[in-house]
Amino acid sequence: VPSPPPPAIVSTYLGEDITFYLSHFKDGKGEGEYIPKLKTLDLGTHEVLPFEVPAEDRNRTSPFPYGGARFEFRAVGSSQNVSMVNTVLNTIVAEKFAEFSDRVDAGEDIHDIARETLNEHWKVVFNGNNYDEEMQQELTDRGLWRIDSGVEAIATLTAEKNTALFQKMKVLTKEECESRQHILHDHYWGTVDIEAKCLVDMLNQHIIPSVKAAGVGPLSDLEAAVGTLKTAIAEIHAAEDSYKAAQLARVLRLETMIDIRAVCDAAEEVVPANLWTLATYKELMFLDQHTASTPATEPFFDE
Repeated sequence: VPSPPPPAIVSTYLGEDITFYLSHFKDGKGEGEYIPKLKTLDLGTHEVLPFEVPAEDRNRTSPFPYGGARFEFRAVGSSQNVSMVNTVLNTIVAEKFAEFSDRVDAGEDIHDIARETLNEHWKVVFNGNNYDEEMQQELTDRGLWRIDSGVEAIATLTAEKNTALFQKMKVLTKEECESRQHILHDHYWGTVDIEAKCLVDMLNQHIIPSVKAAGVGPLSDLEAAVGTLKTAIAEIHAAEDSYKAAQLARVLRLETMIDIRAVCDAAEEVVPANLWTLATYKELMFLDQHTASTPATEPFFDE
């Protein structure tokens, strides 16, 4: 079973070995070479002999874990194009290393710069379970960056500090940041618009007729839901800009449609299976047991 995505709290998992090494380095307790440990991995099969792997194992609950000679950014959405994500990450890294380089060229010691940076940002190191709500609160209390809404995260693309960074590194102009923000917000509300209209069709063409045919279920609530959805869709289309439309769409998707889903589930619980025209989870998961094949009336081959 794949792990769910990490929460929207930007921390980094380092693992015990490199955390110990960097902790001692930043506190002035050592400057030796970091030598990662190895561990033996035994798959328990005769066909594959035990073999050695790096001791650092990426933490699947972390948005930015260290996995041995590399960091992984694991907070990208499953359907998201990684090009803009990589553009942002590479721009941040390039700007920071340019700053380090300028300070070294000016005569500062690279070790002092590294210690200062580690001590300033050590709060982002977290090797625990990011799924734990108590740990999420602890990270939030540390002051780690946290935006739980994708719509609001997109809106920060045009924040002054971000447009200044892109312009400084000659990656994007302010106008190009604004256009990308508009496109991302338009894509968001446009997707929700399609989903909401699909739900309206499902209600009108399947769920409400099934409830009427059965004579049981929350008919009035379902009919009211259609009106609620149509009103919300109209408000999105009437929004003054793409950001406001995306904000309304987020409420529609994550609040209104969730509530309507509960009403639909209540109807499915009481409507007889032979009158329910939508595929159930049981039918989808066990399709082979719910699909009848008609024997062929004609032979496949001539005699």
